Amino acid sequence: MVRWAESADLPGLTAVELAADGLFEQVGITFPPGTTMIEEVTDPSPVLVEGDPPDGFALVGHVDGNLHLEQLAVRPERMRRGIGGRLVAAVLDHARATGAPAVTLTTFRDVPWNAPWYERHGFHVLPAEDWGPELRALVEHERALGIDVAPRVVMSAIP
Repeated sequence: MVRWAESADLPGLTAVELAADGLFEQVGITFPPGTTMIEEVTDPSPVLVEGDPPDGFALVGHVDGNLHLEQLAVRPERMRRGIGGRLVAAVLDHARATGAPAVTLTTFRDVPWNAPWYERHGFHVLPAEDWGPELRALVEHERALGIDVAPRVVMSAIP
């Protein structure tokens, strides 16, 4: 069952993100050193989780008036059980409930569990000419951090 995270959930989510990030090594992607996205979160209010303790999480924010899926991670041993799909559905439901016109995200274009997976969940590639200023700045920030180690895309879905 997807629910909003509580403060007690946050410390355990780092292991979820690190384990999920480790899967990228299978496709030749190694992330630059530094903290994980969830380690930088101190307020649980923008985090949806599934499980107790959580087997997966979705971290959301706001970019250009849209809800932005900043990170989605599922424990590798719990993948392929619908957890990611339920988390994405909850993000879309939250966007609809709060009146956000769209949900955006950035992801790897060619990794099977990234862009192709999001396409199966209603997202489409958003051309650069449709990016707002905050989204453009976010993509530039990701590049500066060295996250664009493989081709990336911006995607969007209407809730």
